[in-house]
Amino acid sequence: MTSGLPERLLQRRENPRRTSFLELFFDLTVIFALTRLSRAFLHDLSILGGFQVLVLLAAIWWVWFVTAWSADWFDPRAPLIVALLLWVMFGGLLMAAAVPTAFDEHALVFAVAYVAIHLGRAALLLPALRGHPLQVRTARVAIWFAVSGVLWIVGAALAPVRELLWALALVMEYGLARLGWPTPRLGRSSWPDLQVNGGHLSERYQQIFIIALGELILMAGVTYSDAGFDHEHTMAFVLAFVTAVALARLYLVPAGGRVGAAIEAAGPPGSKLALLAGYLHLVMIAGVLATSVAMEMTIEDPAVRDHGHLVVGVVGPVLFLVGRILLSMLVDSHLPWARLIGVPAIIVGGFVSIGLSQLAASAIVAGILLLIVLLDAMPAMWRRESVVGSDAAPG
Repeated sequence: MTSGLPERLLQRRENPRRTSFLELFFDLTVIFALTRLSRAFLHDLSILGGFQVLVLLAAIWWVWFVTAWSADWFDPRAPLIVALLLWVMFGGLLMAAAVPTAFDEHALVFAVAYVAIHLGRAALLLPALRGHPLQVRTARVAIWFAVSGVLWIVGAALAPVRELLWALALVMEYGLARLGWPTPRLGRSSWPDLQVNGGHLSERYQQIFIIALGELILMAGVTYSDAGFDHEHTMAFVLAFVTAVALARLYLVPAGGRVGAAIEAAGPPGSKLALLAGYLHLVMIAGVLATSVAMEMTIEDPAVRDHGHLVVGVVGPVLFLVGRILLSMLVDSHLPWARLIGVPAIIVGGFVSIGLSQLAASAIVAGILLLIVLLDAMPAMWRRESVVGSDAAPG
């Protein structure tokens, strides 16, 4: 192991950082995982089923997030980093494949793959980073993943407490990341130690959110193709597309495109903002996933009156909007009033939809989302008209 290996692995912080082909290739595992999660939720809309899907989504998101954060520091062309990303990708595929039965006969597959991803990452990086300050940071993370890994494996072996132990492991991992992975004798990582490239990480957030929307469109298209092309199924498919467009617009404008600039402007503390933005993206993606399930149910049987669909169809957009509102507060330090109004409006729309068909209920939610988009765009439209009017005024 040459003394210069750490320097050859690391990405220069001052260099512009674009997403590599290998990172995008790795994202394919998330597409597969989201389709498996939506299938699992569709087959069990109970509170327990929803909680189980949330636990699995949080685990899959944490694999993606930690990998994206790690890849931000390293040169994706380095052979060791290529091997690392492929290792995580293969483990992620195993996790995704096990999703439908992760709380049954394939719990051990899911848990072992999850633990192996995180400890395997450390096994590759720790020797390569010998003599570099990043080795200590990697050691802190590895120690705590080894501790939480016990909860994952024991949970896989003990079905009665599986949900509890896995949820506890995730709470511990998410909380320790926020605290800088405090470790006896090794201390904790400071925000400068965790500094990231804001532009790169913001781009990764946008890409993974687009993938979540892609899952919605993909599953809507597959369901529509199988259900038939009659009038009601076509209307339901149109509503799914309109809903996806509305969610995309509400995500991107305005703060969705300004996360990177906010991280860079904050300096070293920007890594704290980047971490919190990652948590909020999990909330938004959970909302998109629930919305996807509701749209699948609508396309499959537009005329049926189903309370499960109604709950999921309301919870999905509300989760997305709550995450998006908090992201605006984090990035722009202001409350988007149109979206704040939109949350209770969707809940009221859900109550109004009781007794209506799934198609009618989905139309109400889609209509409210479009209204939020319109109200959200009005201030910018008024500013443009004001500027045009002042330019046209006689001098």
